[in-house]
Amino acid sequence: MAVTIEDLYRNYGILADAKDSLSQHKDAYQVILDGVKGGPKEKRLAAQFIPKFFSSFPDMADTAINAQLDLCEDEDVSIRRQAIKELPRFATGDNILRVSDILTQLLQTDDSAEFNQVTSALISIFKIDAKGTLGGLFSQILQGEDIVRERAIKFLAGKLKTLPEDVMTKEVEEYVFAETKKVLEDVTGEEFVLLMRVVSGLRVLQTVSGRQQLVELVVEQAFLEQALNPADPDTVDRLLQCTRQALPLFSKNVHSTRFITYFCEHVLPNLSELTSPAAELDIQLEVLKLLAEMSPFCGDMDKLESNLNMLFIKLLEFMPLPPEEAENGENTGNEEPKLQFSYVECLLFSFHQLGKKLPDFLIDKVDAEQLKDFKIRLQYFARGLQVYIRQLRVALQGKTGDALKTDENKIKVVALKITNNINVLIKDLFHNPPSFKSTVTLSWKPVQKAEALVYVSKRPSTDTMNPGATAKKPIPAQPRRDARQIYNPPSGKYSATIGNFNYEQRGGFRGGRGRGFGSRGGRSRGRVY
Repeated sequence: MAVTIEDLYRNYGILADAKDSLSQHKDAYQVILDGVKGGPKEKRLAAQFIPKFFSSFPDMADTAINAQLDLCEDEDVSIRRQAIKELPRFATGDNILRVSDILTQLLQTDDSAEFNQVTSALISIFKIDAKGTLGGLFSQILQGEDIVRERAIKFLAGKLKTLPEDVMTKEVEEYVFAETKKVLEDVTGEEFVLLMRVVSGLRVLQTVSGRQQLVELVVEQAFLEQALNPADPDTVDRLLQCTRQALPLFSKNVHSTRFITYFCEHVLPNLSELTSPAAELDIQLEVLKLLAEMSPFCGDMDKLESNLNMLFIKLLEFMPLPPEEAENGENTGNEEPKLQFSYVECLLFSFHQLGKKLPDFLIDKVDAEQLKDFKIRLQYFARGLQVYIRQLRVALQGKTGDALKTDENKIKVVALKITNNINVLIKDLFHNPPSFKSTVTLSWKPVQKAEALVYVSKRPSTDTMNPGATAKKPIPAQPRRDARQIYNPPSGKYSATIGNFNYEQRGGFRGGRGRGFGSRGGRSRGRVY
């Protein structure tokens, strides 16, 4: 005979009045458990009554939890939400791991209110037993369905940092790090980025040794011991993703040497052959930006001379010789070389940073003819540079506030930074002997307000000028079809990040697991509560 509302209230009363003799009323508790087989009203009451007396009947724990789980899977979403809301009350003693495991599996719901209920329940049991809760989460990440794994990782990435220190103790954070390393043995690119966000935020790793451990994690994922296949977009993407994750970790004490060595030995020689993982991504410029950002943090390097030589060779490729002149001193008519400012800024900056470690490179390691050729190229590039700097200063003259925030003027501000940076670095190299003392801030780094005001008052450009545009030698300011080749204003979601990396949105790994970062086999587990 089905349990009725009256039956539930009557047996609830028996248990509520029993006080110290509660455990003697198993029959009354069984009636409440049987309420999960009733109608919607009975189920809602059972969802509230079952957890209230759960701790008084330890020998009926499995039956009680299973009854609550039946309600968590009910067709009626309001019953599911009520049952989920009460689940944390079962999280006592040895049950914490099971409850966490269950809640983690329930993250796969597509109902937003129900999903929020599950998230809230997980956070509440974190405060009961953080390590036990993490045990359930990581169990599902390692063994659960793909959708559960994905959402559990996102939960950790978004919520762990919000938990207070008395919950995320040193022991708990060390457990997170240890378990994350297991997960990283087989991940997709997106999972890798999210998991690095998880461990990078751990307080226990905010030390030099902690940061070094994080770099080691990235190095393992980057496969720096293997040669690069420039034709494989997945391989290229892996390197980009790993380098982006490592970049914020580098400092004067945590060195980028292994990454810079790999870029010089395997990436720069294949620069023109790299296959971009995303159609809209200028892969060569992206790689050169990463190299430039890493270069200030390079430590002692075994093959410094050969790596500097590779940078030198690449600089020569992007810094053209001036066009030949006829006997009467006029141009022979050949098209003037294009000046690729954005590429040159990155290469010059990297060369300048590594050159500090071997300041005699241009004197002792480059023969006289090569050095003469290099200086001719530098001089030609510098002449073109001066024209563009003047044009940019004119165009930005007097512009302040909102006027500087237009896409066009943002581009010009970045262009001015690029050209000024190159100008400073070229002047250093023209010293005799070459100097490596000047300091510049890479053009895509955020501009401080005070710095922006300097641009306004001192540095402008013509309306036809564009940052780093692949452009010709000094010419009158005329519109050109190719003038926006590199610094065309980004559209859509990139429009607000002009000149900056977007570490998580650019690129991306192709396909699901099985490509990119690892081949995770398919799993079909069903309900494993």
